Amino acid sequence: MTPRAAHIILICFLFVSVDSIGQKDSSKKFTFSGYGELYYSYDFSKPINFEKPDYNYNYKKHNQLNVNLAYVKASYQTNRFRSNLAIMAGNYVTYNLSNEPNWARPIFEANIGYKIFKQHNLWVDAGIMPSHLGFESAVGGDCWTLTRSILAENSPYFETGVRVNYTNRKENVLVAFYVLNGWQKIALSKFDTKPSFGIQVSYKPNNRVTVNYSNFIGSAKPDSLHAFRLFHNLYAIYDASPRISFIVGLDVGTEKSIGTKLAVWFTPVIISRISLHQKHRLAGRLEFYSDPKQVIIQTGTANGYQTWGASVNYDYQVTPKVLLRAELKTYQSKDAIFKYELPSRISNTASVAMAVRL
Repeated sequence: MTPRAAHIILICFLFVSVDSIGQKDSSKKFTFSGYGELYYSYDFSKPINFEKPDYNYNYKKHNQLNVNLAYVKASYQTNRFRSNLAIMAGNYVTYNLSNEPNWARPIFEANIGYKIFKQHNLWVDAGIMPSHLGFESAVGGDCWTLTRSILAENSPYFETGVRVNYTNRKENVLVAFYVLNGWQKIALSKFDTKPSFGIQVSYKPNNRVTVNYSNFIGSAKPDSLHAFRLFHNLYAIYDASPRISFIVGLDVGTEKSIGTKLAVWFTPVIISRISLHQKHRLAGRLEFYSDPKQVIIQTGTANGYQTWGASVNYDYQVTPKVLLRAELKTYQSKDAIFKYELPSRISNTASVAMAVRL
């Protein structure tokens, strides 16, 4: 997406929103919201530049009090129109949007949507939107653990394009089709102009189970390389009881470029959460990420990125809008990929955070 295209989207967003105010629709509603997450994280190997090793893009600062993500958001919705605009700042912006032009980096969301039929829940949305891949988002307070999984950190948090999505009357089936600017991209350059595609199918057979399949079909590299990426994201959420829940996920990706062999990477993850009390929760995560051909994570080592991760998390819901969190996490890799004064196979961190919603 060029700067001109982005400006057109924002102009359309404002124009349609203002025009909609004049419609006689009792359901129309403006809402304003905000979110902020303050954190402190300590890496026990003490990186000398106060920045934790590569391969993670949130909570990057070591031994500093910092803001991971803060945004303000305006939304407007009627029976057949919806729009969102959110502006952000924090470590998430610095590390996840480092390849974007300056004008794009503060944009968390900028999208508009139209419901095609009055009697059917079929929408077309366009703009910058949260990614359809994965069960974790950039908003820490919406996730079961303080930090994101390796799976989430190395797949898109956001996407730019057009989405057509349908939800049935029971609201237990969602089907969506995407035409995208690529793999977590806002602005396209002259070297990558081809669109990518995606599909999402989500099914809730009952109020305790959610099963989701999403994919990405396209390229994340310049057109000249003719690289084809096929990425599958599958997960299930199971509420075993009112107090115990599980998420099981699996990502599998393949990529083939001119003159290269087919490369495969995969990552399974399991997260469990226990509600001890209305305000107290525990969560644990076990994960493995295998990318020996270094398609997603470039380590420059013989075995690439092959890493186990484990974490334990405690949440205290102070008020409905204030959440306090603490986490201990360890990574153990096949190679010495973690960049400290001396390369290491192990990375251990402790983090605390406060998430506030407005």
